[in-house]
Amino acid sequence: MDTDVAAITVIFTEFYYWITVALMFLIHIGFCMYEVGASRRKNHMHTLMKNSMLIPLVTVTWFFFGWWIYWAFPGGPGITGGLGHPIPDVATSYLPWNEGMGPRLDDRISGVFWAAFLLFSWTAASIVSGAVIERIRSFAFWLFAILIGSVTWSIDAAWGWHYSGWMVELLGYHDAYASGVIHAIAGGTALGILVVLGPRLGKFAADGTPRDIVPHNPWLVCIGLFLIYTGFWGFYVACNVPLATVGFIDGQITGVTQTATTIYMTPTTLGAITVNFLMSLSGGMLAGYTVSRGNAFWTYSGGLAGIIAASAGNDIYHPIQALIIGGIGTVFMYKLHFWVERRFKVDDAVGAVAVHGYAGFFGVVIAGFVLWGNPSSPYEGFAEITPWGQFAGAMIMFWGLGFIPAWIIAKFLAGANLLRIPREIELLGLDFGSNQEAEAARQDVIAAEKQPA
Repeated sequence: MDTDVAAITVIFTEFYYWITVALMFLIHIGFCMYEVGASRRKNHMHTLMKNSMLIPLVTVTWFFFGWWIYWAFPGGPGITGGLGHPIPDVATSYLPWNEGMGPRLDDRISGVFWAAFLLFSWTAASIVSGAVIERIRSFAFWLFAILIGSVTWSIDAAWGWHYSGWMVELLGYHDAYASGVIHAIAGGTALGILVVLGPRLGKFAADGTPRDIVPHNPWLVCIGLFLIYTGFWGFYVACNVPLATVGFIDGQITGVTQTATTIYMTPTTLGAITVNFLMSLSGGMLAGYTVSRGNAFWTYSGGLAGIIAASAGNDIYHPIQALIIGGIGTVFMYKLHFWVERRFKVDDAVGAVAVHGYAGFFGVVIAGFVLWGNPSSPYEGFAEITPWGQFAGAMIMFWGLGFIPAWIIAKFLAGANLLRIPREIELLGLDFGSNQEAEAARQDVIAAEKQPA
């Protein structure tokens, strides 16, 4: 290292991303608690294992091809450039067999940056997990987890969450904290699966009226959501690049060195996003409490929806804008959730499509109006933020990369009888085998205690 300042900068950046990974791990713990609390007792272990096992599956597939896709596809490929546009050598260095993917003492950043993006992948897959609890086969869900965690999310991040992504360059797409890039695509994926998977047994009465399947442990659901709030601090911070020097594209640049930038290399501060995070959370909780008439589940879910609705522009919004957008986005997702449930008989067990998908879609679109005319990038020639660019981006995220691929694969799995568990198992509970073993062991202990010494 050339100077002491350079050494401190590198060490700080390494620790910066490392701590975001630890914080984002809490998101996954929160999702596990949330889903187990929302499921019925007969499905606890299946729900927990289904969500837990996506960790090794997505991690391994992210290592082998997900990370490479992010660096290889910013140009489409073929829309604004070929594979690895604008720096092909960077994409090549992230092939799994390349030395760039191994531990090197001269590179302190790539590993923790890789891990931060991996935790985003886990989050996308976990969002889908909650929507489909209590009736999906584990194999089918794990296939979808790999699909979104290491393929479709990697593509959408390359297109709309990369400093040279074609959506940023041509559409002016702006999504600083992933309203669309994580949440809209996850909500769209979940909806594509649910349309084919069908509702849980007993969810709808004979006349089509939806029934409320009450979580077995509302406390666990609420604590899980609070842990997701906590993990979102790491999520937000990991979306920034600390102490970054903006580079060049074709020798042209309008940006300068910043103490912090968004993923697009546009300037921001941790102070700005801290205030806006809290204001959008508050707007969502207040709106959730009001529109649901004090329902605890929708109040806490409203807080999460508020954050997601404002996330696309929380690097630029005024705090009052973040508050209002968080509140309106929460009302929007709540009303749309129950309309879709009644109209199309979609059983979204934990409101994941609403909280993440509908709120995320809304957040991307509203940012186009509020931030209309703002630069999407420091690089010359990139489009400005516009309502039509944001709407096109939201459609690509929710429908193009979310709903459609998931629906196609779900139809194939359903045709092969690999999507949904058998009716009799669903009635008994997905933990039926484990429950049988536990009961047999208990009876053995009782029998042993009755025997004379």
